[in-house]
Amino acid sequence: MRLTPAVVGALLLALGVGYLGYGVDRTQFWSLFLAFTLAFAGYALLVGRPAGRRFRALLLLGLVLRILLLFAFPRLSDDVYRFLWDGELVLSGANPFAHPPDYYLGHADSPDPELYDHLNSPAYHSVYPPVAQAVFAAGVWLAGGSWAWGAGLMKLFLLLAEGATLWLLLRLLARFRLPAGRALYYWLNPLVIVEVIGNLHFEGAMVCFLLLSLYLLTRSRYARAGAAMALAVASKLLPLMLLPFLLQRLWRGPFWRYFLAVGGLLLLVFLPFLPGSGLLDGLGGSLELYFRKFEFNASLYYLLRAYGYQELGWNQIARFGPLLARLAGLLIFFLALADERTDWRSLPARWLAAFVIYLLCATTVHPWYLTVPIALCGFTRWRYPLVWSYLIMLTYTSYTSVPYREDLWLVGLEYSIVLLYFAYERYRQTKKGPHGDRADLML
Repeated sequence: MRLTPAVVGALLLALGVGYLGYGVDRTQFWSLFLAFTLAFAGYALLVGRPAGRRFRALLLLGLVLRILLLFAFPRLSDDVYRFLWDGELVLSGANPFAHPPDYYLGHADSPDPELYDHLNSPAYHSVYPPVAQAVFAAGVWLAGGSWAWGAGLMKLFLLLAEGATLWLLLRLLARFRLPAGRALYYWLNPLVIVEVIGNLHFEGAMVCFLLLSLYLLTRSRYARAGAAMALAVASKLLPLMLLPFLLQRLWRGPFWRYFLAVGGLLLLVFLPFLPGSGLLDGLGGSLELYFRKFEFNASLYYLLRAYGYQELGWNQIARFGPLLARLAGLLIFFLALADERTDWRSLPARWLAAFVIYLLCATTVHPWYLTVPIALCGFTRWRYPLVWSYLIMLTYTSYTSVPYREDLWLVGLEYSIVLLYFAYERYRQTKKGPHGDRADLML
């Protein structure tokens, strides 16, 4: 076999992804980052040139790597233990939104006490919506008490979602008359493969349903598109912030069909968790605490935090976190309000801008949060999310100590390079003038 750049790229990607799935945990930063660097170098070799006749082989490579990680217990994230905990609660007839895990200590109907010892936030209510909860319960039920089998069965759901995502990417790229090879930006991205399948994060399901909604919108299937958007929200709540961009595009007729489908299906899937659950208080309270207490790999917030220390001498996250959340909401709303386009081809660029605004204003930005920007950037001229998908893995240096401690120099390096690359892309696109796509000139 001749070692062409494509073969070298495929080998590097496979070796890096395999090692990240089976050979390293998150406390071994240098091994982890070296493996990811090799995987990303292979990824760059594969997507940096036209796929041509290799396209189907590259699609198969992405599928094989996902199947490879199907059997690896998550090593870079401990969220899986909360998934198993919530699944056991649902199977026992308890409402996972009603009480935090601390409540069940000493109760006869408590889930596995050994599982409790692995939870990362036992004092907080669950924040995982109904689609995720259904998958948790199904995985635990079919696994018969095995944590490894439970995780594997949940991964199987995400593998199916990823397969659907690939199909949707190809169909949408064809409808927008864009090169099919752009699907590889998502399909072969090592961060996506490792974080969605390897570490079992439900951003993969959110991407699938979000793209399904967009695809159905392009085919004027408005009620079905609304149902797909509801499932995206019921996988992770973030797609709610994308709805304002549909007001202008749907206002003249299908508005009610779409939004009634969104609201109706959301009500239907949340209904089993509503009676006597304190759902709004518990879920809402945990989400509020997310902005008031948790901080990790932030950008604007860390600048404000430094100002707060200088001003008062202590951390003012309870002040700045909610302030930034409101700022993100206002910026996204005004961006949607200023959007005069009514075509579907320009929508992914707006959605990408909304997600980036949210991430810049968030107090916590984990690597898997970039899954949606990576999926959307293939429909635009922006590639800075791909650069970010490499640099954000520097955040794993935080787990080399207990309790975790961030290296703010690395955080600054991450955001500085991403900002510089964004400025370069902005300059390059602006120089194209009227030949550029105005939808892609927005952040």
